[in-house]
Amino acid sequence: MGTGKSPKMRKRSEEQLTKSLRSPGMPLSRPKSCSPSRPTPPPAASCWRCKFLLPLCSLGSVVFDCFEAALGGEMRIWSYTQPRYQKELNLTQQLPALPWLDVSTYGDDVRLVLNVSEEQRFGLSLYWNQVQGSPKPWWNRNLTGPQTITLNHTDLVPCLCIQVWPLEPDSVRTDICPFKEDPRAHRNLWHAARLRLLSPRSWRLEAPCSLHAEAGLCWQALGGGPCQPLVPLLPWENVTVNEAREFPLLKGHPNLCVQVRKVSSWEKLQLQECFWADSLGPLKDDVLLVETRRPHDSRSLCALEPSGCTSLPSRASTRAAHLGEQLLLDLQSGQCLQLWDDDLGALWACPMDKYIHKRWALVWLACLLFTAVLFLLLLLKKDHVKGWLRLLKQDVRSGAATTRGRATLLLYSADDAGFERLVGVLASALCQLPLRVAVDLWSRRELSAQGPLAWFHAQRLQTLQEGGMVVLLFSPGAVALCSEWLQDPAPAPGAHGPHDAFAASLSCVLPDFLQGRAPGRYVGACFDRLLHPDAVPALFRTVPVFSLPSQLPDFLGALQGPCARRPRRLGETVEQVSRALQQALDSCFQTPRAPGPGRTMGPEAGDQT
Repeated sequence: MGTGKSPKMRKRSEEQLTKSLRSPGMPLSRPKSCSPSRPTPPPAASCWRCKFLLPLCSLGSVVFDCFEAALGGEMRIWSYTQPRYQKELNLTQQLPALPWLDVSTYGDDVRLVLNVSEEQRFGLSLYWNQVQGSPKPWWNRNLTGPQTITLNHTDLVPCLCIQVWPLEPDSVRTDICPFKEDPRAHRNLWHAARLRLLSPRSWRLEAPCSLHAEAGLCWQALGGGPCQPLVPLLPWENVTVNEAREFPLLKGHPNLCVQVRKVSSWEKLQLQECFWADSLGPLKDDVLLVETRRPHDSRSLCALEPSGCTSLPSRASTRAAHLGEQLLLDLQSGQCLQLWDDDLGALWACPMDKYIHKRWALVWLACLLFTAVLFLLLLLKKDHVKGWLRLLKQDVRSGAATTRGRATLLLYSADDAGFERLVGVLASALCQLPLRVAVDLWSRRELSAQGPLAWFHAQRLQTLQEGGMVVLLFSPGAVALCSEWLQDPAPAPGAHGPHDAFAASLSCVLPDFLQGRAPGRYVGACFDRLLHPDAVPALFRTVPVFSLPSQLPDFLGALQGPCARRPRRLGETVEQVSRALQQALDSCFQTPRAPGPGRTMGPEAGDQT
């Protein structure tokens, strides 16, 4: 008979006793009766009393299993016969104690102190307690003796829980989640949250824990400023972490972005991502027309601007109001792209480039008239005419470069989809300088029609004739291709993809470097943590090779050349481009980090379970 916490395993114990009673050459003997009883002293103890028969003149055995007992307590087993004789079998078993766990703060870090005896072995597990689905394990170890484990404060999230148990059969596991109300853990959770595009019409909010958040679509204008929510046509909706959601759109647009904010906070924005900027190119100078439909087939139109939604037509002093009649004609003639359609209304994106070009045409006409008058006046001084024309030509070229931006051609090796997305982020960011960026990622149709070699020839010739710059983006795949070309300038045809402009361009890029024509026309670049500049072949290091984003200011200065912005404006651009590149690089290196080791024993110690 043994003491325990409860008699709920009665049936199983009876089966175990039956299987355990064996005697040589004779059948098993089943217990005659097995019933729990609770003796008076002590009142908190539980008792099992089992009565069974053993075969005469034979030895038998009894196996006690599946008795629940409190950790740190005692289990007493004794046996006797009926009627009782003097000899009894008594056994006392001391059960292991539950490890004592304490969570404390040490500077910016958190310490987990487990106080147990030196010889006791126990298991420790850190996991994310998911609201939906099973818990997600993060770190597991089997340890011995007292331990101190250090967690970095950036690893704390509200759903991070700790489970500890003695390494004994059927031991009870203890779970604690000490960071539910920790402000640092809630800040880290939002920093770890990411918006990810799954397909052209679906996206997902990824985070290790659940978030009380809501999401909505907004319109980001080219000139900057806050992204304007598309309410009330597309109101804010509650969003569930790690669950795919569909866009209520007909088509995507680079200026459409997704915003996520806390449910309890009506002002502070937490996340914003313009999903289509990488696949459809940089932001466009389009105006968003909001159509509101009312009963009896009546409707109203307004243009979404930073000051609000301007009704069309209108006499307001805004750009959309001045072009109201033209925008309405564009809408009726089908020149606007419909993004969303519903019973309540519709959204239309109308291009504004042609109106900007008309305005610049008037400016250029006035400049030409002024130049003609000035030329007639200077004819009186023939000696100064040639010098004046030369200066005028330089000024016109400088003005055109400043207005349109310096031409930049990006060449890269398409190692994988992650690196292509990184190149797209860099190209979109460079368009904000402004620079006129050409990259095969945005010219798939022309690349397929002309072929990689012809497309590169045309782009390279145009870029160099306009005084632009060719950027070689080095990756492990690009370095391998360069080394292959340096060893064998004529690789096997079809060895690379049909759209690989980098492999096709090496036949023209290498002569420029071999003949010393590359400086001033080419620059190299690689991304931090993906490739070190020293890994670039020596031939290509005759031009500057920059590591991004750590050397981003020097890289942007080399691209802009003499048309560089003022230092203050350039500094603001560097910060924006660096932030966009760092987020893209982090998405390429999303691997869980193990907590750092403490002074006594770190997470690297012990055997992983």
